[in-house]
Amino acid sequence: MDVDGLLTELYGRLPRLVRGAVDGLSPDQLRWSPRPGANPVGWLVWHLTRIQDDHVADLLGEEQIWAGDGWADRFGLTADPHDTGYGHTPEQVAAVRPESAEALVDYYETVAARTCAFLAGLAPTELDRVVDEAWDPPVTLGVRLISVAEDDLQHVGQAAYLRGLIRSS
Repeated sequence: MDVDGLLTELYGRLPRLVRGAVDGLSPDQLRWSPRPGANPVGWLVWHLTRIQDDHVADLLGEEQIWAGDGWADRFGLTADPHDTGYGHTPEQVAAVRPESAEALVDYYETVAARTCAFLAGLAPTELDRVVDEAWDPPVTLGVRLISVAEDDLQHVGQAAYLRGLIRSS
């Protein structure tokens, strides 16, 4: 398998996992958490999507999807491209209020489509390109793509676990 096929396979699995974590949940269920200060399903899926949107937009040198088409309105937020959820306080977590499960799925699938288009035809030699010199060692394109996928997989797994708690409570 070639590199672009491998990465496309990895990222191509995420939309189904995202949909499975949120499908059929009400807005109240998307905002439910097992204890005060814990991240709810809606926040987890919003955050993993924001991270992918932010990082892939940076790799492409393009504007984030979040910044256009009224996405932020569907979550009760402003279209601040710097707000990815990283370091959110409990109050900021609670402020993320997706209007529906479909809002989360729609945003994720839009971001995922751009990511998969970027991955199509990616040459192995491109993975060694340094994309972020703020770290030691500097971050390459390959490391960045794996980091985003790892973050997405962890958070969608957390969301799926919380979904089980919602259904059993």
